[in-house]
Amino acid sequence: MCAMKGLNRRQFIASSTALTSAAMLPWSFSAHAAAVASATPGGTPRKGGVLRISVDQAVSVLNPHQVRVNPEYLVAELLYSGLTRLTQEMKAEADLAQSWQASADLKQWTFTLRPNLKFSDGTALTSADVVASLQALLDPKNASPALHNIGPIKAVSAKDANTVLIETDAPYADLPVMLAYPDAKIIPASIAQGQYDKLTKASLGAGPFQLVSYDPERKIVVKRNPHYYDPARPYLDGVEVVVYPDGIAESSALISGDTDLMLSAQSSEFARLSKSSGVLPLRVASGQFLNVNMGCDQKPFNDVRVRQALALCVDRQASVDFVADGLGSAGNDTPINASYPYFANLAKKAVDYSKAKALLADAGYPNGLDLTLIASDKPATRTQLGIALREMAKQGGFRIDVQTMAHSTYLDQVWKKGNFYVGFYNMQPTPDAVFSLLYTSTASWNETRWNNADFDSAVNAARETNDDAQRTTLYGKAQQLMHDEVPSLIPTFFDLLAASRDYVGGYHLHPRGAVFRLDHTWLTDKAPKRAV
Repeated sequence: MCAMKGLNRRQFIASSTALTSAAMLPWSFSAHAAAVASATPGGTPRKGGVLRISVDQAVSVLNPHQVRVNPEYLVAELLYSGLTRLTQEMKAEADLAQSWQASADLKQWTFTLRPNLKFSDGTALTSADVVASLQALLDPKNASPALHNIGPIKAVSAKDANTVLIETDAPYADLPVMLAYPDAKIIPASIAQGQYDKLTKASLGAGPFQLVSYDPERKIVVKRNPHYYDPARPYLDGVEVVVYPDGIAESSALISGDTDLMLSAQSSEFARLSKSSGVLPLRVASGQFLNVNMGCDQKPFNDVRVRQALALCVDRQASVDFVADGLGSAGNDTPINASYPYFANLAKKAVDYSKAKALLADAGYPNGLDLTLIASDKPATRTQLGIALREMAKQGGFRIDVQTMAHSTYLDQVWKKGNFYVGFYNMQPTPDAVFSLLYTSTASWNETRWNNADFDSAVNAARETNDDAQRTTLYGKAQQLMHDEVPSLIPTFFDLLAASRDYVGGYHLHPRGAVFRLDHTWLTDKAPKRAV
């Protein structure tokens, strides 16, 4: 049954324009976009050249332990390395650590560093630097975003100059993956132990590049680091990161050849980029999602039947078309989709207004229910999802008033406090990371207050084993519980979009969104000739 019964797309948009002009996004060209590649061409890498990549906001923070947004993650990754890094398949691979092993109880992890590591100034990098860096990340006074995102680390110590021991409070199978967090970079011990100010405008890391110049609002320039641990990489001589706050101007720069690669592309510009000569549109499925959070500890959402009824009003594909311009995938009320390992392919929810009305009546609302849904104005897709839900839910007995507010007000007054509001989240490295961030009873951002003991038990048990079969079963149970009890609606996942010139090779758009791996990227002889 179609949630848009009697209401076509044009009518759907027209009926919603009184609320916000932000809803007026162009409709999708998904049939074309489905064929778009997620990577630039491969082949034999060629050394040399300077890549010019555009970003959509300033790189305001240079200290790798403090970075918060994708352009800052990019620069930190160019200049610094961590113990591990993420592969395209969301697995941990060696970075500064060449190997690691865990104790049988998964509470002690031993990381062995590559031999003869050096920082970009040629000084030695040893286990002492790793220990000091991780301790700085875990020190609350430094307020690093990594504090709650690299695992339940209890202690870090050096066994010798090339070996680091990390002890956790509880068994934790995902530690190598979580140590690839964008902020978990290794810096000199002298800086980590109280001289953070040195990294405000300068850089001293062990990444593939070293800093040449830093103008946060305009351009950051880096060049190949001669002390990088892999002599074969990076292939590029250097990278210029150029800031374009205006999306149309950023797209135009790529189309004209002023830039070589866009870090991300707006859905409203993706069609123009796709049709431009010499431009390769890039698209990859991701776990980035919008959700509608319901306060499960307050009326009316403390009754699971109300939540289930609302879920039965949502046309998932229509939500993708309206909210993501067709450049995404339908959700099933869990934050895990096929981009994650341990994804459970559960029964797809379909619209059933009769059942929705019956559930509402059983819950004590035979005449329907009046609700106020709050949406921040950033990103604008939050309001669009609110509009879509308002229209879809009418036939199920829900009368929803959608209110949009400034993001700063939303963060202060609604986020983690409200009863019914729209959230937006990037893909996390692991299922545990997203569950523990948002949905367990002890989650850092426990927005729904669902507090389901069976769910908590399944997530905790999966965290404490490295047996894939057991983890598949446990994460499957966790997803089934969310699917059935609906602490939040998750109807829409977004694909990540980017674009490059056709002379860029070896670049893969990463589903995590915060991983770039430009040390694997190269330029053909057709690229513009630039010097660092």
